[in-house]
Amino acid sequence: MAQLSIEPNEQVTYKIWHEDEQVLVVGKPARVVTTPGLKHDRSSLLNGLFADYGPRLQQLGRERDFGLLHRLDKMTTGLLIVALTRASYDALRVAFESRQIAKFYWAITGSTPQPLEGKIQSRIAEYEGYPRIKSRLAAKTAWKDAKKPPMKLARVSSSGEEASTAFRTLQHNELGALLECRAFTGRLHQVRVHLTHIGCPIVGDDFYAPPGLVDLAPRLALHAHRLVFKHPITGATIDVKSTWPADLRGVLKKLRLTRPDVATTLADPLQ
Repeated sequence: MAQLSIEPNEQVTYKIWHEDEQVLVVGKPARVVTTPGLKHDRSSLLNGLFADYGPRLQQLGRERDFGLLHRLDKMTTGLLIVALTRASYDALRVAFESRQIAKFYWAITGSTPQPLEGKIQSRIAEYEGYPRIKSRLAAKTAWKDAKKPPMKLARVSSSGEEASTAFRTLQHNELGALLECRAFTGRLHQVRVHLTHIGCPIVGDDFYAPPGLVDLAPRLALHAHRLVFKHPITGATIDVKSTWPADLRGVLKKLRLTRPDVATTLADPLQ
């Protein structure tokens, strides 16, 4: 067997929601980074994928990100597309760049957007810094005092890159709201930053939400629940839907919200 560039780790688990000879759609759990990095050289989703698909992903090489087409934040759960061949990767890369792949998220927010649905088109800029809001676990130690290196963060800025997020309110009350969002672009922390920008930070977001909302959830209440795209080889429509994550069911109950219907969508997802 050829030497693998990524160390396989069968202890990193994930769920397969779609599989054929060309493409996978997998579910990333919370607290798992998508790709190896500092302090995560063996514990990323890609390490887990290499335990099952190592030789096939190795053939794609670093220039094709070993099959990964996109990423999710460490604390975000949900669906990711993984190519298994060079031809499928190249076709899906073009589809991503031309915004032909529809990505949908569920988010629990601490307030209700007004109006209840719309499209946020505010540019997002990346910068290095420290979160202004600390989580409950970090409340006793400031980031700067701990001498931790600065992190990659994002904010709405006229000097940033184009970013577009559609949203609609599925449920709401005086305690919070359950939204469905569609990210048309893929900027760093896009859904989190855009919802914070309109006054609806996501519950459990210890980067951008106020402390009172951070403590309402065990982690960021954001889940990538649906992907719609054309199969890279056959052209058939692939529409993959996941279920509400188990670790956030208690948050819905606490805020008197109900589990959303898996079939909910925004208008035509491919438009």
